[in-house]
Amino acid sequence: MSLIPVTILTGFLGSGKTTLLKRILSEAHGQRIAVIENEFGEENIDNDILVADTEEQIIQMNNGCICCTIREDLRETLADLAKQKKAGTLTFDRVVIETTGVADPGPVAQTFFMDDEIAELYLLDAIVTLVDAKHGDQQLNDRQEARRQVGFADKIFLSKTDLVSEQEADALSHRIKHMNPRAPQRRAHFGEVAIADVLDVKGFNLNAKLDIDPDFLKEGGHGHGHHHDHDHEHGAHCDHPHHHAHDDDVKSFVYKSSKPFNATKLEDFLGSMVQIYGPRMLRYKGVLYVTGMDKKVVFQGVHQLMGSDVGPKWAAGESKLSKMVFIGIDLPQDLFKAGLDQCLA
Repeated sequence: MSLIPVTILTGFLGSGKTTLLKRILSEAHGQRIAVIENEFGEENIDNDILVADTEEQIIQMNNGCICCTIREDLRETLADLAKQKKAGTLTFDRVVIETTGVADPGPVAQTFFMDDEIAELYLLDAIVTLVDAKHGDQQLNDRQEARRQVGFADKIFLSKTDLVSEQEADALSHRIKHMNPRAPQRRAHFGEVAIADVLDVKGFNLNAKLDIDPDFLKEGGHGHGHHHDHDHEHGAHCDHPHHHAHDDDVKSFVYKSSKPFNATKLEDFLGSMVQIYGPRMLRYKGVLYVTGMDKKVVFQGVHQLMGSDVGPKWAAGESKLSKMVFIGIDLPQDLFKAGLDQCLA
């Protein structure tokens, strides 16, 4: 049986997750999707489109999708769904998990790597985060969970951009880019996101492509939270007098080098950093030029879990370059950079 792809959907209350889930569960998109909903949302889907039969944990929707709530824990729910799929009592091709507004998606993502039984059945595709353009700034200011959700994302949708000015939307987008330059951002109205944009993002693929927002790299690539480019006049708007002063604790930085790495040194160094800073490291990924190898080495991680693989050969004439991006909470950037320099051959 091929692995079942899983999408984790996260975002604060009001960001449009419920609207998006309703669309998945009721629209004629022709995909059979099992949606796993965390029971305790303030705006529960149940009220509107689910049968009010509390005994029933799994409900078949009329478009062929399935909705189920997590009663025990996520592992059991996933194992149960897979068992029923295998037995033929349920048909679905993929899973969307909605985390509650305040949840940290990290542990949910880790389930797919740490748990052998789950890892043999499911493949984590991506973490998709919805941000409400109207209240996003405030939520990012007030709630670390909201900042973490942005840091974890493989793709970010800004919803409700019709309720704010173009400048406000751009400013929020710019702020988010500093926290997470590897997640492409899209604008979505009323949670009306094309299903195809949410699925098969391949955010956890160990591929030899490292997408970092080019504007972020233009700014010197060091992504210091306080070094914003000042060519945006709207920093002076009275409603955002201190926009450029946001020094968010979730930040990203990029490390690049055209000198090759010594593989053993690098492994030891990254291993020790992950031991110490793992809980604060949200997502990190790199494509590496390693001494003595004609192939690229690709690595990525979530918190303490790090995986690597050998990628394709460096193409003839391709300039060999290591490039990494780290996204985390108050990570000691200088320490990381100095340590990585020490690992170069």
